[in-house]
Amino acid sequence: MLAIPVERFINIGLRGSTLLAKFALLFLLAYFLEPVEVALYGLLVATIGYSLFGLGFDFYSYSTRELIATSPKQWARLLRDQGVFFGVTYLVILPLLLSVFYLELLPWSVAPWFFVILVLEHLAQELNRLLVAMNRQLLASIVLFFRAGLWAFVVAICFWFFDAARSLEFVFTAWCLGALAACVLGSTALLALDRRCLQQSIDWRWIGRGIKVAFPLLVATLALRAIFTTDRYWVQSVAGADILAAYVLFAGVANAVMSFLDAAVFVFLYPKIIKAYKEQDLKDFNVGMKALLRQTFFITVLLSISAALFIHPVLFWLQKEIYILNVNILYVLLIAIFLFAMSMVPHYGLYAMSMDRHIIVSHIVAFIVFLIFATLFSLMLPVYGIPLALCCAFATMLVSKSMAYIRLKRKQPWVGSGEFTAEAGSL
Repeated sequence: MLAIPVERFINIGLRGSTLLAKFALLFLLAYFLEPVEVALYGLLVATIGYSLFGLGFDFYSYSTRELIATSPKQWARLLRDQGVFFGVTYLVILPLLLSVFYLELLPWSVAPWFFVILVLEHLAQELNRLLVAMNRQLLASIVLFFRAGLWAFVVAICFWFFDAARSLEFVFTAWCLGALAACVLGSTALLALDRRCLQQSIDWRWIGRGIKVAFPLLVATLALRAIFTTDRYWVQSVAGADILAAYVLFAGVANAVMSFLDAAVFVFLYPKIIKAYKEQDLKDFNVGMKALLRQTFFITVLLSISAALFIHPVLFWLQKEIYILNVNILYVLLIAIFLFAMSMVPHYGLYAMSMDRHIIVSHIVAFIVFLIFATLFSLMLPVYGIPLALCCAFATMLVSKSMAYIRLKRKQPWVGSGEFTAEAGSL
């Protein structure tokens, strides 16, 4: 039996605890709050999640590769220049996000919470990504636990024991404090960096190159994340707030599968795959990709089956008809998440090879497919139309990324035809 490194075991434990906290919070929200409040919470979470990408401009997709390939003595300079860029995006994007409330996508009553949480979440998210790129996975997991787990545990406990705490305002307050604590903790790692390189002036050319690289990827990311945001608004428009509440609950369960994959698989393997590609190490690259494929498949299947079985005693405990009657939504969403998870295997292969154009095209095509099938299915099946459209979109993404990865890897000059042929069947 293979031994799991202690750090990885602790990392998985921390991230597993974070997922458990999210589960506890989501189920207690469904238990104690009205469906319309659960629906509002789901819309706010989805909108913040989408806005994060615009605020960060997907710049990490460029800076992460740069950081991994750069001497640690220069990291402080790169992070400073990245921070300068984020300052500019804040000045541009935050005022534009007022349109969310002018268009009445969200009520003005949650606007202050929206902007405070958005900024803190973005800072915590970027710190988390930097820590992963710096090979500080354990600290990254601790930061994530503060950002998404600890405060959720506190809210869940308070919801259970104190009537006065059972409100969205209490949830948002705890969320703000958790994200702030994550920012403070994550920043401690930056203090240990060699700061002598900060004597160099801001490298605007480096920022400019990053914008050129990140902008197309931002388009792709926004197209992909639009699927995970418009789905909730679409469900509300065709099926109502009560069905949206059920969708939010079951989507939270299904998305937990991806969160665990990110914690237990992706965060460990993709930096090694990138490094192997940059060093033109075919053996390590293939080993990493095969491990990514194998672990993604088995963990996704195991977690999906567990979720499908686990949800029934939870629904019995909730004793709310709106969730019990619509449990089939979860089964369709689990299929969609399986397809999405498997598409991440060729995704990371393409990302390591810097073949970003193919990722971009895949995401845009998937979004178009989603819009087409969501329109068709929602007319015939208002409750299940959007989950089915997700399946179609992610199946398209899986096929397109897989074909692109296999074709482009074969063209790499450091991949011998014989070696590739031997590995291609398993990838």
